[in-house]
Amino acid sequence: MEPSPTRTIVEALTRAIVEHRLQPGTKLAEQKLADHFGVSRTLVRQALFQLAQKHLVKMEPARGAFVAVPSVAEARQVFQVRRLLEAEMVRQFVRSVTAAKIRALREHMAQEKAALGDASERQQLLGDFHVRIAELADNAVLAQILRDLVSRSSLITLMYQRDSFAAHSQEEHVELVKALAAKDEKRAVRLMDEHLQHVEESLAFDRAVPTHDISLALA
Repeated sequence: MEPSPTRTIVEALTRAIVEHRLQPGTKLAEQKLADHFGVSRTLVRQALFQLAQKHLVKMEPARGAFVAVPSVAEARQVFQVRRLLEAEMVRQFVRSVTAAKIRALREHMAQEKAALGDASERQQLLGDFHVRIAELADNAVLAQILRDLVSRSSLITLMYQRDSFAAHSQEEHVELVKALAAKDEKRAVRLMDEHLQHVEESLAFDRAVPTHDISLALA
C-alpha cells in the first residue's frame, strides 16, 4: 500500500529536519510546499499539524508554520526523559539478547563509521542506533516513542552541538554494544546513561540559531 500524500509530506519534512537540511526557524510556506509535492494546501496543512504534534514544527497564528526552535529548558527535558526510558530499554534488551541481535547492531555501527564524513547521514544513523535497540528489544511502543524523541534530539543537536562530537558518539556506541553482547546489564545501563549525558554536555547553548532556505533543503 502506497503512503498517503499527507504521510509522504510528514516523512519528507521529518527526514529533512533530522538530517539537518531544514534548519530551526525555517518558515514552511504552505503554497511552496504544495507546489513542491504537487498537492493541495489542505494536505500540507494536515502534515504540518501532525509535525506540530511531534514538536518538530511550531504553528504561529497569522504567521504560519516554522521548524521548531527548542529552548534550552526543552533540550534538557528531552535528554532527561531519554535517560529514563533508555535505561529500561537497555535492561529489556540484555534480558532478550541473541547473537543475531548483536550482529544487527554491529552492522548498524559499521554504517555509522562509514558515514562519519557525511553530516546528514551520520546524524540519521547515530539517532537510529537508539531506535534500533528498542526494536530489537521487541518493544514497538517504546521504539515509536523513542523515534519521536530522537527526532527532537536531532533538532536540538543541530542548534547546539559542537561539530567534533560525532566521532566520539560513535565510539561510545561501540563500547555499549560490547556490554550488551556480554550481557553485562549494569555496565550497559551505566554506559547508556553516560553516553546520553555526554551528548547533552556537548551542547553549546550560547550558539546562534542557524537559518536555511526551504527550497535548498527539499531539493
